[in-house]
Amino acid sequence: MEFDLSWLLLSLPVAFALGWLASRLDFRQLRIENRQAPKSYFKGLNFLLNEQQDQAIDAFIEAVQIDPDTSELHFALGNLFRRRGEYERAVRVHEHLLSRGDLSKADQGRAQHALALDFLKAGLLDRAEEALRKLEGTAFETRSRLALLSIYERSRDWLQASAIAGKLQAADQGNFSARQAHYLCEQALALIVGTPSASDASQARQLLEQAMATAPDAARPRLALAALMRQQNDHHGAFKTLLALADAAPAAMGLVAAPLLDAAQATQQQAQALKVLQNTYAHLPSLDVLDALVALDPQPDKAHAAYLKHLAHEPSLVAAVAWINHEPALRAQLQAPVVRALESALKPLRRYRCAACGFEANQHFWQCPGCQAWDSYPPRRIEEL
Repeated sequence: MEFDLSWLLLSLPVAFALGWLASRLDFRQLRIENRQAPKSYFKGLNFLLNEQQDQAIDAFIEAVQIDPDTSELHFALGNLFRRRGEYERAVRVHEHLLSRGDLSKADQGRAQHALALDFLKAGLLDRAEEALRKLEGTAFETRSRLALLSIYERSRDWLQASAIAGKLQAADQGNFSARQAHYLCEQALALIVGTPSASDASQARQLLEQAMATAPDAARPRLALAALMRQQNDHHGAFKTLLALADAAPAAMGLVAAPLLDAAQATQQQAQALKVLQNTYAHLPSLDVLDALVALDPQPDKAHAAYLKHLAHEPSLVAAVAWINHEPALRAQLQAPVVRALESALKPLRRYRCAACGFEANQHFWQCPGCQAWDSYPPRRIEEL
């Protein structure tokens, strides 16, 4: 049987027509989807700019359903969920991104970092730590280490915090020696709470000496070491340590003055302490140093003159009340309500204030209880700032 070529010639136009029709249908569908996706995307963006987050989320979800392969929409949606505090939904979005096999390496790191932030904001520190550990060797390595450092500081895991700070310093991300010294001081103080054993006190002393070597200009290690020495009745060692601190960190003498006064009185070395405090006060006047000077030489006339001299150079309500307290005749003339009003007014002026967040406290902190910043409390009281 011979093959009839006429059928082949007739089928070619039919096949071409069917192919053209199918392509037109595909192009039409593609154009519809492409029009719908940008429309939903820009609608969500408009809602977001107008701070209408609920409507923005609905629009982005619609856009993701139309084009589920768009990673940028997933990132935008996950960030919106996190900002609204819907951490479970944010986690699902970012975990879905990480499960995709077509995600680029850069977007994988970005999704992993976003997932870690979800856990961190939700307070799931163990899961945040696990997620941040996976960012080693990525473009988010430095940010992940800083976040890990914050986690370890919040959980008071000073050994892990020290290891991360060491990595950051080795990567030229800043000088963390002062912070490392704080970590060593925190470990030492944990050993000597209450009545420490001889071995705990010895280990604490080694940690504080290591902190002094790590940050020679830091005031805290020497202050803590002097306190430990006084606790062990080594007043001569404490006095010597505080004298060295006066040379190493004269700006911190406001914190050193009171313990130096105690150590001097315990060792009968008031004359040497008086000389150091006078030299410090001449270069950097401070009310705490002035109070120590008056305590070392408590003659009424000298105290009266010292506070008046301070008032002549620096108007101070604290110094004025101290002067009144050293003038029995004047204090007797003032009515009791006036004295109480003055003492009440000066209490806020004797506080310390965090330079980072403004948190005020009656005592000096090495780490702010409000913002967790280190060394943000100046060693001077509010009135002297």
